[in-house]
Amino acid sequence: MSRLVLGTAQLGMPYGIANKSGKPNFLSAISIVNTAWENGITEFDTAQAYGDSEQTLGRIFTELGIVQKVRVTTKLKSVQTAVGRIFIHRSVEESLERLKVSKLECLLLHREDILDSLDDGLKESLQALVQRDYVRYLGVSVYSPERARQALDCNLFHNIQIPANILDRRFHHAGIFEIAEERDRQIYIRSAFLQGLILMNGEDMPEEMALVKPVLAKLDYLALQYRLSRQAIALIYLRDRFMRAKVIFGAEITEQVLQNTRCWQLEAPAGLLSELDSAFPDLSENVLNPAKWYY
Repeated sequence: MSRLVLGTAQLGMPYGIANKSGKPNFLSAISIVNTAWENGITEFDTAQAYGDSEQTLGRIFTELGIVQKVRVTTKLKSVQTAVGRIFIHRSVEESLERLKVSKLECLLLHREDILDSLDDGLKESLQALVQRDYVRYLGVSVYSPERARQALDCNLFHNIQIPANILDRRFHHAGIFEIAEERDRQIYIRSAFLQGLILMNGEDMPEEMALVKPVLAKLDYLALQYRLSRQAIALIYLRDRFMRAKVIFGAEITEQVLQNTRCWQLEAPAGLLSELDSAFPDLSENVLNPAKWYY
């Protein structure tokens, strides 16, 4: 389970196209985190922009007595990366206080376009966070292979967070995983289920996403053929195709954590990966990039 990371946007706000239950209450949130922890997940992903996710996590870590053991990644609000070192440092100190941890596993830039501002003093400000022992690693969350390559070309960043799933193989085709391995960088995969789109029923899908319905019908055919759920197929593909990457998943209820950890441990049927590699056509970025969704 060391490669699984619990994404916690759902703990701070309603999140995801398939989210029907909204933001969980505190008792549900602590159950989600505790279940992840008991199943071997020690790493958590959040952001300053995820509502009160940081505060909720800090309270949960304290109540569970795992503050000194968890590894937490958070992301800077985009507006804060254009200001001075003092403001950035104060912002990180506030995140540490909310999370109740003494050090972040990683601090991510939340927007890829901030990569263009590194020569404006931002690089030195971020390096100072590592020097002060606030942060172990620095990284950036990107949406495009071009930006991922730009981040990999910068020695400042150890962790690169990218979207990838059985429908979105842009970064795979661009060789990003191979470059990261060559340069000893860590890839974190988000959008394993494309914010829940891969798991949705056709009748629940927004009209703008109708072109995905035939793709999901084909996925259902493969699920029947291999006797696996869509969820299992999606996770097995990421686990076995990108074996050095870590995979982030979110949950609104405890059962989703259990389902994902069970799926993660399933054996891949012979031929599944190669069939998935060729099963789905290249989709429009309007489908693959949630930032372009209108719902």
